[in-house]
Amino acid sequence: MGEVTAIVFVIDDDPSMRAALEDLVGSVGLGARPFASTEEFLASKRPDAPGCLVLDVRLPGMSGLTFQKELARVGVDLPVIFITGHGDIPMSVRAMKAGAVEFLSKPFHDQELLDAIHAGIERDRERRREAVLVAELRERYATLTERERQIMRLVVIGRANKQIAAELNLSEMTVKVHRGQVMRKMQAGSLPGLVRIADRLTGPTRTS
Repeated sequence: MGEVTAIVFVIDDDPSMRAALEDLVGSVGLGARPFASTEEFLASKRPDAPGCLVLDVRLPGMSGLTFQKELARVGVDLPVIFITGHGDIPMSVRAMKAGAVEFLSKPFHDQELLDAIHAGIERDRERRREAVLVAELRERYATLTERERQIMRLVVIGRANKQIAAELNLSEMTVKVHRGQVMRKMQAGSLPGLVRIADRLTGPTRTS
């Protein structure tokens, strides 16, 4: 089964520009979803597929840069590519600092935009892969007992079995058994592997 077709969302209040971008995106086999406004986009049901957002900087109502912040606030984590006919350097710097993939001034070459779209989609695919992996790790972590969680926390900060035993008032053998259970349940093949798992679990949403 092939991967779900990526979707490029286009927000531009100019109908001719929306049509041109839809044709361009479709010409390379990607799905396109055009919108005339940010409100229309936010009200729409978005498919569960990798994608990116091509956004005009100057839109009626909310500017593209303000909308970029709004997306983060409402939990829409799509990579953004800005297009503008009135761009300036400070504006592009702000957009890129806020995480935009690219900032293109009109007129731009079709290939420039397509390159940015492919980069944005790949960024989103990676984010989605990471989210799936972290969800799986959280499921594994949920199977640990409280004692196993305590030991995992100490193991990943470099404590030896003897130190853990002294800190938790346990025998070294008991620590060794629990540590083995942690490695098995978390499917960690090595101590560095367990440390990498712990790093992922204590990312944006901290594990207790």
